[in-house]
Amino acid sequence: MNTGFLAGAAAGAAGTAALNAATYVDMVVRGRAASRTPERTVEAIEDRLPVTVPGAGDERQNRVSGLGSLTGILTGVGIGAAFGLLRGAGVRPPVPVGALLAGVTAMASTDVSMAKLRVTDPRSWSATDWAGDLVPHLIYGAVTYATLHALDRRGLS
Repeated sequence: MNTGFLAGAAAGAAGTAALNAATYVDMVVRGRAASRTPERTVEAIEDRLPVTVPGAGDERQNRVSGLGSLTGILTGVGIGAAFGLLRGAGVRPPVPVGALLAGVTAMASTDVSMAKLRVTDPRSWSATDWAGDLVPHLIYGAVTYATLHALDRRGLS
């Protein structure tokens, strides 16, 4: 079981790198700014918990930005680890299905949590907004699940 967890975490890290790369390519192609939703999510969580991000001004904002990025990495690695555990338990859908499930799971986990925190309202998103969210998550799913499958074929998961 530990091997499935570790293989999944590694696969999730690879998927997260691919998601980030796809996001940066989108920013270059469309000339758009980075999303502020990760930082706004950290601030929304901070508002609901008895903790505060230390510092003031730019120092605090830099910490919030770093925490926003780290939550994305944690989510990607965590979902990969969960898929690794499932795979280790014998749940092994075909690669296209597993890739789709991993991507949709990652997208839903972030979108639902941000909606519940009232950081964003996906019901108000344009088709371009949805595509900008869906494509990187599908790339995440493809890379994560293909990596898990490759590790499994080598006896590493």
